[in-house]
Amino acid sequence: MTDGFDFSPGAQVPLSGSAGETAATQALASAAYRDDPVAKLLDANSEWTVSEVKPPKISLFEPNLGEAFSRAVQLRMLGGGRNQVIQSFGTEPQTIVEHCLAANRIRKVRDARLTVVMVIFGLLFLPGALLWLGAFQLRRSVAGAQDKRMGALGTALMAALGIFVVIFLIKLPFSGFWGIYLRGVVVAPVIGWYIAKQICERTAKELRDYWGGLLSGTGVGAKVPDSVPNHPGQTSAEVLRKSLHKLTAEQYSNVVFYAGPKGILGMGTRWGSWQLAEDLVSADPDKEIDPFRSWDVIRAIHDQLRLLERTPLHTGGFPPPQVRHWVVSPIGEGAKSVERGGTSEGEGFQIKGVDLQKICDEQQFGSGDRHYLGVQFVLWDGQLVITFMITVTLLHKTLRIEVTGHALGPVHPLFFGKPSAPSKTVAKTFRFWETKSVPLPLVKPAEVVRLAARAPFTWYPPVLDHLGGKLVLPEPFGLRHAWADKPWRHRFMADDALRTATPVLRVVHEAAIGVLKHHGVDTERFGNRSLALSGQVQDVTPKKVDLYDA
Repeated sequence: MTDGFDFSPGAQVPLSGSAGETAATQALASAAYRDDPVAKLLDANSEWTVSEVKPPKISLFEPNLGEAFSRAVQLRMLGGGRNQVIQSFGTEPQTIVEHCLAANRIRKVRDARLTVVMVIFGLLFLPGALLWLGAFQLRRSVAGAQDKRMGALGTALMAALGIFVVIFLIKLPFSGFWGIYLRGVVVAPVIGWYIAKQICERTAKELRDYWGGLLSGTGVGAKVPDSVPNHPGQTSAEVLRKSLHKLTAEQYSNVVFYAGPKGILGMGTRWGSWQLAEDLVSADPDKEIDPFRSWDVIRAIHDQLRLLERTPLHTGGFPPPQVRHWVVSPIGEGAKSVERGGTSEGEGFQIKGVDLQKICDEQQFGSGDRHYLGVQFVLWDGQLVITFMITVTLLHKTLRIEVTGHALGPVHPLFFGKPSAPSKTVAKTFRFWETKSVPLPLVKPAEVVRLAARAPFTWYPPVLDHLGGKLVLPEPFGLRHAWADKPWRHRFMADDALRTATPVLRVVHEAAIGVLKHHGVDTERFGNRSLALSGQVQDVTPKKVDLYDA
């Protein structure tokens, strides 16, 4: 495989198109450091994709949101033999994956220390450790019921166990070695829990610092030393480096997939469509039309769209657009995987040159991929992705120029929740009519037990996935569209999408009519139709164009 990117430490040069994509990228990356319940992630499912949580067999081993998210994303994006991924427009997926790797590395260091604690204070005093773990599992099971009285019952059972332990220590029927050991069986897990609590508190603070730093825009970078080989024989780092390279190559592929009513995956559903279709008639009855192809029209439109940011007045306007040639492959609405046929990893999953021109000129009817020219605007720091796709087809004597609008909305608000220090409100001692906020530990006692119980199993994750459940990512998977909201709920974002349609449509028509005139085509009908469409697009409203009422 040809290495097109170097991920070793050094000067960091931003890739093309990465500017202005920080908010969406950092919001998604922050999920790797979160400590919320994993089921909370299901609230962020979109109309394009639905993620699932595989239920645990033992709730004590259940992962939290950050653990489940970072492991699932790492396996899906970097795992061996994985399916291809959908482009994440408006984000840098490599950055998100690197933060998942960094979060997993932080937890791995914590779990190594907790494993040592479990061996010393748990394995050597196994009967007591099993007793305490069983009590916490029982309390976790009954407290998770809908009936709040069951939660109180779980607390009562824990209190009863504590009283039993005290009586057992005082009235112990054994003496000598076994008496000391049995006392240790009861006390050692408690000492181990206290040590584990200090380890968990430090790690929780570190994870929350990353979480808050990403959402505050302080430019927190992911630390992934595993991607840099320390010696020539370190193959794991080289494999990771190549996996990151492959991910970047897929991100910049010009092959996208149309999934029926779901629209173009990664770009969102098609909300608007404007078609200009008229017969080709020679401007001079005594002469034939000069031969031309669809590619000639597309190339002229491409050149004009690159000038969209220019304006006769100094009043702001468009940022520089991203104008690219796309190859669109049709897949079923319920397809679980995609395949970029006809491309190679060494070429960056690109279709270009003669192959691209051939698709544009010849594959306009029947089966096969289709060519589109796309102009894309990434706005609101990557929160809004507006894409207009232009295709030119020629059937018999009819030339059709179609412009369609696609919009991908902001990342779900769940990913923008900042960490808050746990606290509780209590009445003041003397001025009891006033209240005050008392800070609480970052990690609850039950959470320490959960982390300590999971730690030994993290060395073989498949067992942990079997016992504690896991996050099942939606397929075909793309980091951006999997958790994207609709843009129409945000007034200014909706305005930006609707306002963009008019100038794009007029530039496309102007460029196309210019080519027709140059080749001796009578453009009167095209001009009249263009004026009619220009009038319609000024009152444009978003619709579900892909839901045909038939």
